[in-house]
Amino acid sequence: MLRWNQVRWVGRALLCASVLFAGCGRYDPERWQGTDRDPIDLDDHEHKPGAGVVATIGREDYHAELVFEQDGTMRLYTLGSDETRIQEVPHQQLMTHVRREGDSQAIVLIMEPDPSPDDAEGMTSRFIGTLPEELIGERLNVTVSSLRIEGERFAVRFQPPFLEPAMPAGVADAEAEELYLTPGGAYTEADIEANGRQTAAQAFVGFRAQHDFNPAPGDPLCPITRTKGNPECTWVIGGKTYQFCCPPCIDEFVIMAKEDPDSLLPPEAYVQEG
Repeated sequence: MLRWNQVRWVGRALLCASVLFAGCGRYDPERWQGTDRDPIDLDDHEHKPGAGVVATIGREDYHAELVFEQDGTMRLYTLGSDETRIQEVPHQQLMTHVRREGDSQAIVLIMEPDPSPDDAEGMTSRFIGTLPEELIGERLNVTVSSLRIEGERFAVRFQPPFLEPAMPAGVADAEAEELYLTPGGAYTEADIEANGRQTAAQAFVGFRAQHDFNPAPGDPLCPITRTKGNPECTWVIGGKTYQFCCPPCIDEFVIMAKEDPDSLLPPEAYVQEG
C-alpha cells in the first residue's frame, strides 16, 4: 500500500505554490521559488524576477517580492510600479509578523537591510530575515507592518497561493480498492459504507473538475490544494463530509486520514479567510 509520507511529498511537489498562505497542504519553499524557474544565486544574492511571491504596495505605486530559501532564510526585494524595476528604500528594520495558518498568534521577526552593491549609500533594495526552525515548511501568513518608501509608510501583506496549483495524479487502480475499502486511522468502516463502498474514481466517473483558484472569503476549500471546494465532489472521512476540487485530492486526503490522522482538521477549518 502507498505510504502517506511517500504520497505527501510526491503529491505536494505537484501542487500549488503557497505567504499568508493558502495553496495545497503545507508551505514548501520550492513552491515559492517555482520549480520551473531559474534558481536563486545564493552567492551574490542577485534578484531573479518572478522567484517568489509579489505583493502590491499602495495603489500599485510599488511592489515587494518575498522569497523563501530551503534553510528558512527570507529575502524581501523592493520593486517599483513596474515589477521588473528595483526600488531603493532607506535603511530600516522591518517588523514582520509571521503566523502559521490556523494559529491565532503571530511570531514577530525583524528583517534587516541587506543592500546590493549597486544600492546608493544609506539605501537598500533588499532585506533578509530567518524563520524559526518550527515554521520552516509550514503554511504561513506574512505581514510587514511598516515599510518606508519615499517618505511614506506602507503595510505589506503576502498572500499565497500566487501560482495555480497542478493537481495530484491520483492513486493507481491497483491500489485504490485497498485504500478505499479497508479502514485505518481516521478512515472507518462507517465511512466506507457512507461513501457507497467504492473508490473515488468509481464514484466520480466522468466528473469534470472546474478548479477555482480564487475562492472568496467564506468559501469551502479543498483540503489538499486549497482551491475552492466543489459541493459535487465530497467524501466522508472520520464521520465528517469534506469538499474537494477533484477525485485525486480525495485519494491523498484518505491516505492522510489513514496514515497521519492527527494532521486532519475538521471541514470548517478548510474555509477561505477574509
